[in-house]
Amino acid sequence: MNISARAFRWTAQISLLVTLTGLSAYLTVHNYLGDAERVFREGAVTEVDGHGPVEIGKIRWQLDSLQPYTRLIDKEKKEIEFDHPAGSVIILVKVSVTPLDGLKMDDGFTCEAKLRDDRGNVWEDTSVFGLDLATYCGDDDRPIERNQTGQIAQVYVVPASAVPHLIGIQVEDADSDVLRRILLTW
Repeated sequence: MNISARAFRWTAQISLLVTLTGLSAYLTVHNYLGDAERVFREGAVTEVDGHGPVEIGKIRWQLDSLQPYTRLIDKEKKEIEFDHPAGSVIILVKVSVTPLDGLKMDDGFTCEAKLRDDRGNVWEDTSVFGLDLATYCGDDDRPIERNQTGQIAQVYVVPASAVPHLIGIQVEDADSDVLRRILLTW
């Protein structure tokens, strides 16, 4: 076998290796990168926006505070009783929300935010009664009017080990054509 035949064979083998490597990489990531709905379902954040304000799902959100507590008290300085495991930490998040034109508000409106840490863990809020602020947007005692900003408090119970890793709340809109999940950081 002469040198030119050997060089041609090496060139063909290297070209085939590069082509197959590129094709396998494309086939591996194409389904993941090309499927926005799957990426959204797996919990990916699509936008990060400091404290806000940010508009999503016809509601304007602004993160006002995020504070850890070992217990919550009411106006009379009595402890608010609710289920939380021993050793857990209570996170009180205060958020300003503004329902905008076009939002259905028959009996109040629904707004939901989830607490998120830097490791991708997410916690849903816990029902608590007796706080000075409304704990959900449809509160009859403290209604929020369209195009008027109101403040709500959301309570989360997390393990103590998660507290240093908390980064903010996420709000999302999966009902529109564009899937959005926005992280409001603290």
